[in-house]
Amino acid sequence: MIYKRELSLLILIISLTQSFAQQNGSQDNFPVIEDRYLGQKTPGLTPEVFAPGIVSTKDNVESLFTFSPDMKEFFFKRKDGGYKKSTLFVMRYKNREWSQTSILSTDIDKYRERFTPGLSETKKAPLKDIPFTGFSASSNGTYYFYFMNNKGDGHMSYSRFIDGKYEPLQKMNKEINSGKYIAHPFIAPDESYLMWDAEKDGKNIPDIYISFKQDDGSWGKAIKMGDNINTEAYEQRPRVTPDGKYLFFWRGDKKVRKDGSKYWVGSPYWVDAKIIENLRPK
Repeated sequence: MIYKRELSLLILIISLTQSFAQQNGSQDNFPVIEDRYLGQKTPGLTPEVFAPGIVSTKDNVESLFTFSPDMKEFFFKRKDGGYKKSTLFVMRYKNREWSQTSILSTDIDKYRERFTPGLSETKKAPLKDIPFTGFSASSNGTYYFYFMNNKGDGHMSYSRFIDGKYEPLQKMNKEINSGKYIAHPFIAPDESYLMWDAEKDGKNIPDIYISFKQDDGSWGKAIKMGDNINTEAYEQRPRVTPDGKYLFFWRGDKKVRKDGSKYWVGSPYWVDAKIIENLRPK
C-alpha cells in the first residue's frame, strides 16, 4: 500500500522528471562541468555508484534520485537505517559549492509549484481521472503512462496533444508491453527512444530495456541494455540527466536477516549516456 506522503514523494519526482523533458533552457544555466554532478568524477561506459558516502550510503536505501532542470538541485529518497519512513532529501548548488544533504520541507505540494509543471498543471488533462501508476513526458507534451496492479500485471500507454487536446490513450505495442512489472518509463525529450524496466524471460527480477523509434513512427524491438547495466540484482528507474550526458538508474537487492525478515539494499548508479547510442540499431 502506498501512503499519502509516499504517494506525494513519488508524484513530486515524476513531476520533476517530466519537467526535464519539457525544459528548453540553455545549458549555460547549468553549473560548470567540474561542479555539475556534486563534484564527482564522471564515469565511462561501466556504471558506478553515484556519490558514495554523500548520496549512496551503506545503511540506507537511496532511490528516486533526480536533478532539477538547471542541475542546481539534486533530490533523492532515503529509507531504512535511521529513516524508517521514506524521506526526501535535497542538495543545492550555490556559490560554486554543493550544500550538505538536508531533508526537504514536508510541504511537498507548495514546493512542487516551483517546477514546470507545477501541482496545478499536473491535475489537468491528460492526468485528470487517469488511474496511472507513473508517467514520463516528452518535450512536446506527449505523456507515456504505466499502469500496474498488485499482481504485477500492467502495461504502458501514451497520449499525444493534437489540435488543442489530448487524444485517447493509445496502448503501446507488444515489444514494450511484454513481461511483468512493466514500469518507470523514461522518454527521450525528442521521443527518439524509450527506456523502462520489466521482468522478462522467467526472471523474477527487473532489468532495464530500451526501444528506439523507427522512421515510420513505430517503436522498435525491446533491447535489453547489456550486462554492464543488467546484473543478477534489481535494475530499475532509468533516466538521463537534463544535459543529456549521463544515464542514471537504481541497482539493489533484497536481503534476509537472521530472524527471517527481509530488507532492501541499493543505490543510484550512473554511466556515460553514450551507452544508449551504442545500442541504437545501425
